Amino acid sequence: MIEKQTELLNQIRTLEVKVSQFELQYWRSFSDFGTWQFWVVLITVVAPLIVLFLSIDKRKILLLGFFGFNYHVWFHYANTAGIELGLWEYPYQIVPILPSFALDASLVPVCFMLLYQWSLNHKKNIYLYSVLLSAVFAFVLKPIMVNLHFFHMFKGINYIHLFLFYVAFFIVSKLITNLFLWLQKKEK
Repeated sequence: MIEKQTELLNQIRTLEVKVSQFELQYWRSFSDFGTWQFWVVLITVVAPLIVLFLSIDKRKILLLGFFGFNYHVWFHYANTAGIELGLWEYPYQIVPILPSFALDASLVPVCFMLLYQWSLNHKKNIYLYSVLLSAVFAFVLKPIMVNLHFFHMFKGINYIHLFLFYVAFFIVSKLITNLFLWLQKKEK
């Protein structure tokens, strides 16, 4: 590596450590166990996982889990990028280094998994209902989160953008799931 490159990498790492220290300080002051917001976020992680555990169709668990994990990954990547780019923030967290964990890892993917399960079991159009669920998240849940200061948007991001993100994550996750189903069927 050239000296300039090493110097820039060192500066980036130093700034990232400082940001992490600020995030930890913020979390201890405004988002730790002593705040009601912490407990709301914790419930949004734990409750959907309990519901999923109790209601997931065990015969389709691998398919639903694969799809849900797919959705989780895309949602997490986008959330992380949005936070890093200063497009949005989550002021309250369970863990300071995982700012959008409650939505990324539990609430949103679980809801889409259960919707997928429901659509399979009732032979409903998953694409139509995923658009409706995306609208609920973007135009109902997110405004509530904004009003309660669990989510803030910046740089022109609005609820329509969020809606399009939810729909896009669903489509990508469903296409990847369909590809793997096709590959599995082709192999048999």
